[in-house]
Amino acid sequence: MTTSQKIDSSPPGGGGTSGDRLDSKVLLVAGVVVLGGIMSILDITVVSVGLQTFQKEFHATSAQVAWTMTGYTLALASVIPLTGWAADRFGTKRLYLLAVALFAIGSALCAAANSLEMLVAFRVIQGLGGGMLMPLGMTILTRAAGPERVGRVMAVLGIPMLLGPIFGPILGGWLIDIATWHWIFLINLPIGAIALVYAWLVLPKDHVEPSETFDWVGVLLLSPGLACFLYGVSSIPETGTVWAAKVLVPAIIGLVLVAAFVPWALRPSNIHPLIDLRLFQNRDLSVAVVAMSLFAMAFFGASLLFPLYFQQVRGESALDSGVLLAPQGIGAMITMPIAGMLADRIGPGKIVMTGIAVITVGMGMFTQLTADTSYTYIIAALFIMGLGMGASMMPIMASALATLREHTVARGSTLMNIVQQVAASIGTALFSVLLTNGLKDITARTPDGIKDQMGDAFASVFLVAAILVAVCLVPALLLPRKKVKAADPTVMVGH
Repeated sequence: MTTSQKIDSSPPGGGGTSGDRLDSKVLLVAGVVVLGGIMSILDITVVSVGLQTFQKEFHATSAQVAWTMTGYTLALASVIPLTGWAADRFGTKRLYLLAVALFAIGSALCAAANSLEMLVAFRVIQGLGGGMLMPLGMTILTRAAGPERVGRVMAVLGIPMLLGPIFGPILGGWLIDIATWHWIFLINLPIGAIALVYAWLVLPKDHVEPSETFDWVGVLLLSPGLACFLYGVSSIPETGTVWAAKVLVPAIIGLVLVAAFVPWALRPSNIHPLIDLRLFQNRDLSVAVVAMSLFAMAFFGASLLFPLYFQQVRGESALDSGVLLAPQGIGAMITMPIAGMLADRIGPGKIVMTGIAVITVGMGMFTQLTADTSYTYIIAALFIMGLGMGASMMPIMASALATLREHTVARGSTLMNIVQQVAASIGTALFSVLLTNGLKDITARTPDGIKDQMGDAFASVFLVAAILVAVCLVPALLLPRKKVKAADPTVMVGH
């Protein structure tokens, strides 16, 4: 970046063309990104299945074991803000190789852990690598394909987001059943090795000019700020209230640090802030940030409810719960490539509107949930939600990145990943508290009606989720409704 506001009409994606199809070079690059994404996202869902096993293995409480997830999340939140600067400073290929290697090393160390404290520490190492993979993947693919094909490459990037929730619980349950918990981490080693070789061979050589200074003040404000805030938010389910000191103290400290980062980043003398908040001058990116915030809160927050319903109300195993969630992923796999293609041709606005409306219908079906709702009904609702998800999430991402210049794509990708991570964490905490409060009055005094009351409690929380998803229609109305052309310098922004 430079301080100049000079217009550059060259396409942001140096390797892209204006053709409709993704050429072989872009597809090879996409394969690298998908492999790394699958490794990191699959690991999150695989490990969630092993929490009860960790309790038995390390003789720990559920709150103590939860640190294996919390530590990963905090490391992820701390490293994401650095990714945009590091990509510009050292090059995306070098940084991607480092991220994959760090994740694989962390996985090997996790498998060798002989105490819970060691496991949590090594999960932090995993998180440092995993936190860089998705924003780097978005940057690499957007630059490779160019703005006119960003919808399609975002659809490709959505593949690991689909496969992780579908196959993660299934794979985790299967590995624990036939082997030991160590294998939920060891499985990452061959994937990581393949990803390293593949990335080394396929990703284009970095050509960087390391001229930007490092924003030390920014990193000291934003990284710990996000980590503190997310720690406070992630403590809400454990405490059952937002007013506990364990929630309020770190959350307030985090908010103060993040708030202090804003004027620092906007200072005229701060030419290269850690996260360039001037990107919000881009109307499309600003609208996409609002849409992504609401979407991530509602969709990812509600995703917590499905396995809990299957296990607590219907008595299903973790493995069977994972299988029952597959229709949602299948639905998204159908619409995601179609939505990506259409977003490039007619703009993401109409596509996202349709997707959000479809998700609202599917989520609305869960407001009628009971303890004995037929599985046919549940599977149909999940499939409908999946159809909507495939036409919503990645087109929102695409609308944010399509009008950014090449040198601002890394910062834009980082910004969108921060928004998604924070909003998803808030949504998860929100729906966890709503569900806990809904279930706390159900006692053993009416044993015959407990399951029915639990079903009603889940339905009430799904109503909140459906309303929140429906609110996403408001920012979706403002998303671009025409194709972005790289040749049009009036829409390309970034300084």
